[in-house]
Amino acid sequence: MQLMNHTSNDHRRSDVPHPIPYQGSKRNLAPIILSYFPSHFARLVEPFAGSAAISLATAYHRLADRFIINDAHAPIIDLWRDIIDHPEDLAAKYRSLWRAQLGREREYYDIVRNKFNRTHNPEYFLYLLARCVKAAIRYNTEGEFNNSPDNRRKGAHPNTMRGRIVGASALLQGRTELSASDYREALARCGPSDLVYMDPPYQGVCKNRDNRYCPKIDHTEFCDSLAALNDKGYMFVVSYDGRTGSKTYGDPLPKCLNLVHIEVHAGRSTQATLLGRRDDTYESLYLSPALAAASSFGKKRLPQQIEFAW
Repeated sequence: MQLMNHTSNDHRRSDVPHPIPYQGSKRNLAPIILSYFPSHFARLVEPFAGSAAISLATAYHRLADRFIINDAHAPIIDLWRDIIDHPEDLAAKYRSLWRAQLGREREYYDIVRNKFNRTHNPEYFLYLLARCVKAAIRYNTEGEFNNSPDNRRKGAHPNTMRGRIVGASALLQGRTELSASDYREALARCGPSDLVYMDPPYQGVCKNRDNRYCPKIDHTEFCDSLAALNDKGYMFVVSYDGRTGSKTYGDPLPKCLNLVHIEVHAGRSTQATLLGRRDDTYESLYLSPALAAASSFGKKRLPQQIEFAW
């Protein structure tokens, strides 16, 4: 396993439209991740899609022709279906919700949250993610969305949100397969001309008691799935845990997988700063042997790093 480290002070923002606010989104790391992709391939597969930041960036830069966006969390996929297939309708519903909140933002958030918990309608989910604390999906033991609103903001302005929704739809409509299934089912649909990007729930979160939406991913089973992809010679890249200062999160992927391990500087730890420390956070990126070969990893220039700006 080859280990490399990337840091820089590049703060460039991307024009890629991102309609879904999402804790842990890789939209700011997308330029680094895409720098290891081949110049073109048939299809990008995201088994843990969430906000699908890498699919959007890949489509924007025309690196792939088709996409599989999968997530075990069905409301995310239902929201993606409306974004891709019914962008104007979703934008209009969001506008109505956003306007109805004005002057009673705190009260209205609870009203929409109750409606979402009854119906799981995509427009309610989008509104909640646009307004909730840290854009984090959290549920109680009864399976009800229970994250609180960030009372400092009203959510993206309807004109801004419409631009993001319509832009994402233009990138993905007509060439995207959506599914809400276990990641292994998504991997079973992969072929030799695909590239798989995986951003599974981090062990550092899911091993602790936490009420964030976090499907259980067995580390050994996940590693077995990666080994199976290697045996087929498939290209894949994995974002997986990392470290803050000297503190590491989760078990590393095993050396027997023969992956290229890259540490990506993700900026100063907010929690450490609050405690008066100056610890930086690094995320791990793992490239499969097939991807490293296809992207001429050994010959390419090291990519620049950008800081998180969410």
